[in-house]
Amino acid sequence: MYDYEYGDLCFDEDKMGMKVTSGVVTINKDPTTNLIGITIGGGPPHCPCIYVIQVSDNSPAALDGTLESGDELLAINNECVRGHTKLQVAQMIQSSVDRVILKYNKLHADARQGKTLDIVLKKVKHRLVERMSATTADSLGMSRAILVNDSLVKRLQQLDDMEQSYRHLVDHTERVLRAFYALTQCFKEFGDTFAEIGAREPQPRASEALVRFAEYHRRMERQGLMLIKALKPISRSFGTYLNKAIPDTKQTIRKYADVKFEYLSYCLKVKELDDEEITYCSADEPLYRIETGNYEYRLVLRCRQLARKRFAALREDVLAKIELLENKHVHDVVAQLHAIASHMASYNREISWMMLGGNNVSEPPLFPIEMDLTCTAFQYKSVQPVSELNQDDFNDESIHNQVDNPRVYRDLPPVLKNNDPVSALTELSQLCLDTDDIDNEIHTTSSSPLLLDLK
Repeated sequence: MYDYEYGDLCFDEDKMGMKVTSGVVTINKDPTTNLIGITIGGGPPHCPCIYVIQVSDNSPAALDGTLESGDELLAINNECVRGHTKLQVAQMIQSSVDRVILKYNKLHADARQGKTLDIVLKKVKHRLVERMSATTADSLGMSRAILVNDSLVKRLQQLDDMEQSYRHLVDHTERVLRAFYALTQCFKEFGDTFAEIGAREPQPRASEALVRFAEYHRRMERQGLMLIKALKPISRSFGTYLNKAIPDTKQTIRKYADVKFEYLSYCLKVKELDDEEITYCSADEPLYRIETGNYEYRLVLRCRQLARKRFAALREDVLAKIELLENKHVHDVVAQLHAIASHMASYNREISWMMLGGNNVSEPPLFPIEMDLTCTAFQYKSVQPVSELNQDDFNDESIHNQVDNPRVYRDLPPVLKNNDPVSALTELSQLCLDTDDIDNEIHTTSSSPLLLDLK
């Protein structure tokens, strides 16, 4: 622990509970700039130590990774820097050839220690200013940092609009698929119904046409189910874009905005501490935190550097995700919509080709279907042969044989038109009687005789 004496005042180092370890590092200088890429601060007459304020990106010191903001410099090329001003230390670094040997005290700072209530309130202020116009912020006396007007944060509103559009697109696609599935079920019902009608139709030409028509509807059902199976992955792709890609990008932008506001808060805090130091130094008044090693300021510098690293990493992540999202929106989504339209058009062409007969040129055209609508199934002539009886065959023995062994036919006889006995017996032989009913009637003949008027 060092004791810093200035006139009648004597101060001890106030490390604020942070640890410090010593080390030595050799850094090769940039041959084009003759620098190692660090900015230093502190030194006499107000601060007893020289410390690193900032490490430039892609500089030799940044590529080496040893020195960080807030670290104290003890010696340059084995020459102690105590009592030297920051301008003298910078000249010592520039006068080195090719490389610089630095002895330092590493500051082991916890970022949570630097995230004070003041930083949290500054983040809230930046969030409020983010949603204000420049005129409103100026009227309220609230300063607007350059990074507040960030186009990446404004992309959140665009992503919300895109998400709403895709939600409508996914809902519409799902409704179309459900409606098309219901249509395929209608095709199935049509196929079953026309197949049943064709099976019962006695006219051969009409029966064949109806059966073919039923088969076409069943094929339309199968083609429709295949179309739905092909369109389902496209619908799932839309759902993945809506439920995963867009929310993940929005969440990354929110994290990026939070880290950005934290980084801006630390920048504002450093600015306030610098202004405070300038005020006290210009009045030639002592400031406790400066004269005890300025550890509070160095802690804020370290927190600002860590926040800047997180901010830069998340910014690259956001830019990459937005680029992928836009490419998918522009190219992939257009291709998916084109695939839906092409599948639907192919299905319609297939159905039209099938209804026109397809490749089977031997089959007659399906339409028109010729049917005799004046006849019903009960009015068609019987398909069973009818016995031709002569007048001589109508004797008592033949009549009894007809009664004992009745013929059973499916169709009803035509209406009795005269009272001729021969015609009456012929019509009686064509009655559609069931064998069991005949047996019952024979057994009951004695009690209920069949009376025929043969006059």
